[in-house]
Formats: sequence, C-alpha cells, structure tokens
Amino acid sequence: MSRLLLLVVLVAATAGAAFAYGDPTQIAKAGTIVTELLRRTPAAVPRAVAVERGQSGEFGLQARINGVNAPMVIDTGATSVVLTYETAKAAGLPLELLVYDVEVETAAGHTKAARLTLDRLAVGKLVERSVPALVVPRGQMKTNLLGMSFLDRLESWEVRADRLMLRGYP
Repeated sequence: MSRLLLLVVLVAATAGAAFAYGDPTQIAKAGTIVTELLRRTPAAVPRAVAVERGQSGEFGLQARINGVNAPMVIDTGATSVVLTYETAKAAGLPLELLVYDVEVETAAGHTKAARLTLDRLAVGKLVERSVPALVVPRGQMKTNLLGMSFLDRLESWEVRADRLMLRGYP
C-alpha cells in the first residue's frame, strides 16, 4: 500500500514538473529519478531469534500464546507444540471443549492429549497464526514444548555451539 502511495506521489510530482517547466531535459531527469526510486526495494527486515543453551542443555525461551507469556523448551523430536494444562488455561483456551484422544509419549510416560489450534504463537519477532498444538491433562507435563508444528513454519533453524538460531521468512 505504501509503495502504491509513493508511486502516485512521484507520478504527480513528475507531471507537475513537466507542466510547470515544459523543459524536456528536466522532464527526462525527473522520469529517471522516479524510475530509480521505484526500482529500489527496501531491505527486508530479518526476523530472527537467538536462543542460548541453558545449564541443563536445553534451549528454553519465553513465548507468547494468544498474548500470554509461556515458558517453552524447543523440542525437535516433538511433532507438535505441546502445552501443559496450566498454560492452556492461562492462555484462555477452551479446555472444556477438548477431547483427549491423541496418544502421546512424554518424559513421564504414556498419556493422551487433545488437539487444538493456537490463534497466535509468538517467539520474539517470529509470529505464527493458526498453529496446531496439543494439550496434555493436568499434571502430565511440567514443561511446554515448542515442537515441529511451529518450527516447520520457519525459513530455517540451526544450532551452532550453544546457540540456536530461529529464522522466519521476511
């Protein structure tokens, strides 16, 4: 939208200059300036988040689920984002409507989870909408997991030494 507005302003300025001056050299110069301005594309702002490895060896971070802070651990072995019951409740998710029918294996053992979709999941500058997730029953997990249903939406992620870089699309 702003690019279109810029184009309209530049064309109007060029037309005004042509009408006011009537000088073909000045008109050509103004046309060249307009063309150059339109060819330039603003540099895409990189959307990236660096996560340092914690003392326990995990990559933990603070996410926001539907606007509510939620501590999470990145887990590339988890197919989905997995939330504790307590976090889901704090985020205002419709727990009374959930059906716990998905078999999952957690660090505490086997349990069932419920499917839902998060309206908004943000990790720093990385914001994703309509993210598939699971919720486990109360007391089944102590930590929220940032799994592949979020990570697969990123342009890339990589671990180098003790830093995990998450990169979103521009």
